[in-house]
Amino acid sequence: MKITKISAEVKKIALKTPFKTALRETSDVEFVRVYVEDENGYVGIGEAPATKAITGEDIETILGSIGSVKELFLHLTCSEALDKLHTISEIGSSAKASLDIAFVHLLAQEQKKALYEYFAAKDLTFLKTDVTVSLNSAEEMLCDAKKAYSNKMEMLKVKVGSDVLHAIDIVRKIAKELPSVEILVDANQAWNLEKATLFINNMLDLKIELIEQPVIASDLESLKKITELSHIPILADEAVFTLEDAKKVLESKSADMINIKFMKCGGVTKAIEILEYARQSGVKCMLGSMLEGPYSINMALHLALAYRDVIKYIDLDSPLLYKEPSNELDFEFNGCKITIIKKY
Repeated sequence: MKITKISAEVKKIALKTPFKTALRETSDVEFVRVYVEDENGYVGIGEAPATKAITGEDIETILGSIGSVKELFLHLTCSEALDKLHTISEIGSSAKASLDIAFVHLLAQEQKKALYEYFAAKDLTFLKTDVTVSLNSAEEMLCDAKKAYSNKMEMLKVKVGSDVLHAIDIVRKIAKELPSVEILVDANQAWNLEKATLFINNMLDLKIELIEQPVIASDLESLKKITELSHIPILADEAVFTLEDAKKVLESKSADMINIKFMKCGGVTKAIEILEYARQSGVKCMLGSMLEGPYSINMALHLALAYRDVIKYIDLDSPLLYKEPSNELDFEFNGCKITIIKKY
């Protein structure tokens, strides 16, 4: 079936509380939603949030990118459109991701398959995501962590900043107050080798699941040194956008694991390429996200069902942060536990 129409609009979803990291602060999820329609009236939906601090794309850039290329896909099949999309170098990874997700969503409908069937997922039992504790004062973060834990959220991604003493303080406090919680520490590139070493040396008596992107993405030399000295697994995030990045990081042993996100790699088809490489290499991954809308989260969760053997951690907590529940999700969130509710 041929594509007949592509359109896009800007959507916003308010958050319960402001989301703060070392890179940005926001009070809502703002994203572009793209609609791709075929000649039989099926509509595929894709989304891309504005994460200029990471991908370099704001809302206007994403909208402009989609507008500049949408005519190229008209009268093509979804498979042809996917092939063509990833030959285009003039648009950013988030804009590509929104179109890629929409094409895959449409393709699954055309094949009369639910997304989990399209990805060949067989085990539909529950998934588990972490939930973010935003960067704030230690007192606020501890309060937020306790509140999350009381709401059945047993895996916390703790956002920390350049003040490594603050990071040590809050992680130790959370570990002491909530001894059964799983703690993931995300520095969002805020440290250097010295700060990372200090933090790691102060965690010797604690069980920390991982440290995410402790240094600036381009500093693979320091990342490798941190990985070598750390008793805590090191996860590369901003250092890995593409399959080539993943190979560079993993083959140089600069990190133990990688974080795959649609908005970095250009969509679900490119995420699958990286997941297949990780599977062949025996490397575990995180399937992550920016602050995203429900359709991109849906796509990621359906993919996660199919790659349980590769994906060790899921960071798809945006729906838990929405001020109001979304009726556009294929999944139900009960604390960190996620179950599929729309099997079509």
